[in-house]
Amino acid sequence: MPGCGASAAARLLSRTPWRPRRTASGVHLPVFQLHTTKHIMQFSQEDFEKAKDRLKLLEDDPGNEVKLKLYALFKQATEGPCNIPKPGMLDFVKKAKWDAWNSLGSLPQDSARQKYIELVSSLVSAEASVAKETSPGSKPDYQTLQVTTKDNITKIVLNRPKVKNAINKKMYDEIIEALEEAAKDDSVITVVTGNGDFYSSGNDLNNYVDITPEEIETRAKESEKMLKSFVGNFIDFPKPLIAVVNGPAVGIAVTLLGLFDIVYASDRATFHTPFSSLGLSPEGCSSYTFPKIMGLSKATEMLLFNKKLTAAEACSWGLVTEVFPDSTFQKEVWTRLKAYASLPRNSLTFSKKLIRRMEKEKLHEANSRECACLQERWTSDECMNAVMKFFQKRSKL
Repeated sequence: MPGCGASAAARLLSRTPWRPRRTASGVHLPVFQLHTTKHIMQFSQEDFEKAKDRLKLLEDDPGNEVKLKLYALFKQATEGPCNIPKPGMLDFVKKAKWDAWNSLGSLPQDSARQKYIELVSSLVSAEASVAKETSPGSKPDYQTLQVTTKDNITKIVLNRPKVKNAINKKMYDEIIEALEEAAKDDSVITVVTGNGDFYSSGNDLNNYVDITPEEIETRAKESEKMLKSFVGNFIDFPKPLIAVVNGPAVGIAVTLLGLFDIVYASDRATFHTPFSSLGLSPEGCSSYTFPKIMGLSKATEMLLFNKKLTAAEACSWGLVTEVFPDSTFQKEVWTRLKAYASLPRNSLTFSKKLIRRMEKEKLHEANSRECACLQERWTSDECMNAVMKFFQKRSKL
């Protein structure tokens, strides 16, 4: 759910102390075994303490899926198998934690401690190996995007590759800001693409966490308002807007494509809108644009029955303008985009206004209807149960 709290990921584990409880071993073994076992236990406990300290130094949020694994392993290592009552379904945070811990079953505490140490080490190593470079001309004030203006092109890159460019509350806000800035700058065209292997995996389902039952309706109203504004920025964007779909696209990353002027895709891209499987309904004006673009029956197959399209299918259905081999995708597309950006800016803007003029009112109406429907869906038992099933699957190691 968009708008479920920008700090949800950071606060997921904040309610549970991270300080482990020390245990003493009273096992008596022969001398030659005692020496070996004692050394391993001391080393393991020392590493465990160091791993806790190293975890605090991570700059990047590893995401709630990893945090749940860390939480479960920590609890298993310090307290043993899950020993608390199962929380209610509506307590998302406690339920997700309980599922993660309970999924470890009878895993020995020593093994849990070792897995915890290994997981922290992998996170530290991964962060150290990523070169944090700022592209020439980039605007450094974005946390989830890379935004550059060069050669008359404003390029908006979805930049959360570790979570497949999933869109959280912060990214929603920053995309709105980036579009507003691009509408006013001197660029001729604006391009949206993704960093890494994915274009975008759609809504970050971690947007759902850290919501108490009492907050559900309020958060749903806030999310409805934010989503309406977000989609409205795409509807009203005055310049040519081009999507460069570099990999798989899911959910709102797909539905928004009907509002772009051109969509170029790599042949490894896929297009998936699994709304009904999550107890949700379409957004991004797709209830209007998809039947108009691809016909009612094909739009129904995609929006109601979760059909995933290949790039070739998406092109034949009219959702994608052209598909390129992945090996030459970037070179061919950007050569073409630079040529487009050399065209007179005002001519392109006025031409787009003429083409889109008759559609704007209908698009805004569709956006309002979809957001109102989603507000109801977000508070439904169907949606809540579907999201909990998602987290249950993700929490298993």
